[in-house]
Amino acid sequence: MKLDAAARPGLDGARFFLVDYLPTYAGALFVLVLIWAGAPGSALDFSDAWRTIADLGTGEVLAIVLAVTLGAVLGHPLQLALVRVLEGDWPRSVVRVTRHAERWRRARLAARTRLPQGDTEPTEAQIQESGRAGTRLRRSFPPEGLVRPTALGNVLAAMEWEAGEPYGLDAVVAWPRLYPALGSNTRLIVDDRRNTLDGAARLAATMTVTAIVAAGLLLPHGGWWTLLALVPLAIARLAYVGAVRAALAYGECVRTAFDLHRFDMLRTLHQPLPQDPEAERALNRALSRSWRQGTGLTTPYDHPVTGSEEAS
Repeated sequence: MKLDAAARPGLDGARFFLVDYLPTYAGALFVLVLIWAGAPGSALDFSDAWRTIADLGTGEVLAIVLAVTLGAVLGHPLQLALVRVLEGDWPRSVVRVTRHAERWRRARLAARTRLPQGDTEPTEAQIQESGRAGTRLRRSFPPEGLVRPTALGNVLAAMEWEAGEPYGLDAVVAWPRLYPALGSNTRLIVDDRRNTLDGAARLAATMTVTAIVAAGLLLPHGGWWTLLALVPLAIARLAYVGAVRAALAYGECVRTAFDLHRFDMLRTLHQPLPQDPEAERALNRALSRSWRQGTGLTTPYDHPVTGSEEAS
């Protein structure tokens, strides 16, 4: 999620709890319960796990909380890399296979946008369904050359493409400049939906790792006990679906932020406000090119006159 890389909140309490601490705690607790129940050596007895939990002293509880908190803090800088893995940042040999599946999904959705051909006029219901399918297609998939191998990657790539494209902005390089110019209400909604996305993505990844560890602990017991590893795997799947839904909501907020606050960004940059859409796109393309290539600005500045300057 390149667009989000340079405009993220710090390690604040609410975000840390939702994104870092809660998934880490859930995974650690599941593994600890299995160990306290006797995995991987002796026969599993969950009553032993309950007795162990009941007998924990204050110092032991504090040690566990400290260990989980430390693991969450150490995992915090890896959040962006984790999301990129879920987006499909994989080896090329794997990407080639999975992209075929994503193109097939896209073709199915695109087929629903086409109205029936023939002499009869399409019904109102068919027109409405075609419009809804077209909206889902634009929100769920980027242009052909940018298709990613996962649903989450495609939703985020579509957001990065579509957010600034109508205005000539490269959303990836413009977002770090636009984010500080957002109004307080817009920023609150954007941050909330981004935290929801990151929390779901972190839970999906953590539960996947938990399922692998649990499978290793339960494998010596064999039989039905091994199926307990499917519990965190099912949670991981639900969390991933939730992350895709959260990405759609987050993308809508980012697009709205560009719609409402792109001129606030230009004022903050002391750029002249364009008089028409074509002039806006030309200015934004020049700015995006400068930010992307790391070159100096060539556009003229527009410094607003303050009240004291007018009086003099």
